[in-house]
Formats: sequence, structure tokens, C-alpha cells
Amino acid sequence: LSSESKFAKAYGDGVHKTKYWETNFEDSMDLIAKLPVVAATIYNNLYREGAPPCPIDTSKDWSYNFSEMIGYKDPMFTELMRLYLTIHSDHEGGNVSAHTTHLVGSALSDPYYSFAAGVNGLAGPLHGLANQECLRWLKATRASLGGKEPTVEILTQFAKDTLASGKVIPGFGHGALRATDPRYTIQMEFAQEHMPDDPLFKLASVCYEAIPPVLQATGKVANPWPNVD
Repeated sequence: LSSESKFAKAYGDGVHKTKYWETNFEDSMDLIAKLPVVAATIYNNLYREGAPPCPIDTSKDWSYNFSEMIGYKDPMFTELMRLYLTIHSDHEGGNVSAHTTHLVGSALSDPYYSFAAGVNGLAGPLHGLANQECLRWLKATRASLGGKEPTVEILTQFAKDTLASGKVIPGFGHGALRATDPRYTIQMEFAQEHMPDDPLFKLASVCYEAIPPVLQATGKVANPWPNVD
């Protein structure tokens, strides 16, 4: 999308530096508007045999339109995406992806390049990919239980074994917070209301009880509590 950059064109035309922000702002707004369609197209190419995203319904919100574009029509899925997109839209400037966009933008790369660089930062397992790593870890943990009901005792030992093998436990700890991430709490309350018997949610709930004490006992973890992932 960088070929459409209004900032790059204005810079090439010799715009005064006090006006840089105006076209940077326009590029940013354009990018935000286009991203749902871009993301839906990528998803559909991968998982829906290239089905084109349906037209946007301007009378509906972001979550409804994105869910429709990727073929999910269950109102509860739309509500879950509404929650998920909202709690992930707030990112302070100190994390990898936000910092990267600032760094690349400081070289006057247009917002398309800057945000693409930020997405590359999000691809790391200690940042954006942590969502996926958490799901992998939960699924692997559940498989290792072999049908047994997860308990605090079992998960405590599993956490200790994970750390002893030199691996990290994804989803716990936060660079700025020193308490349970409120975004975790919001998701937990949603799951308690709408999917209390889901096996992975049950497992995640036991993890919440079992893992923080194990991490605290190492004396090396500033925040042992779960984060948004």
C-alpha cells in the first residue's frame, strides 16, 4: 500500500517540514481503514480457498464487518472479536512493535513502511506471536494430561518441568504491569459467562492458580501473573 502514500508524495514535492504530520496522519487513517480488508483477504486466501471479503456494511461496527469478511456469522463470535479487537487496540509506546514504528518513522519512512516494520516485530514469540505460543502450550499441556482433569497439583509440576527444561511458560509476565493484566480478567469473565465448560478455558483457569506461585518461587520473575495473551 506504500505506493499510495500521501506523505511520500508530499515529501517528494518539497512540502515544508512543519506540514509533515498532516499527510502522515492521512496515511495512518487510510491504513487503519484498509487493514481489515487486507487481513480478511490474507485469511481467506489461507483458509477459505480465496473467497473475496464481502462488502463492508457501513451501518455496522468494526467487529461485525471483520467477522463477516472472514465468513463467521455467529453473533457470539462477533461479540468475542469485539472484545478481542478492543483490548488489543491499546498499545503503549514502549513495547517492541510500537517502538519499532516510532524508530522507522523517525527516518521519515512513510506510515506504511513504519507499520510494516512494527508487524515484523509482532511476529516474535515474546510479543505478538505470544498469543499463538500460549494456545500451543495449552494444547500440548492438555494432550499430555491424556484425558485427566487438570488440577493445581498437576499443573504446578508441569510448570516446574517446563522451566527445568529451559523453556518459558508463555502468557505470564508483563514488561510494565506488576499485577494480573486487566485484559486477562476481562477475557476470563467473558469465558465464565459464555463458555464455562470449554476444556481449554478450564485448563487456563487452573494455570492461573498454579503457575504464578511457581514463577514467584524462582525469584527471577518481576510479574508472575497472566497477561493478555
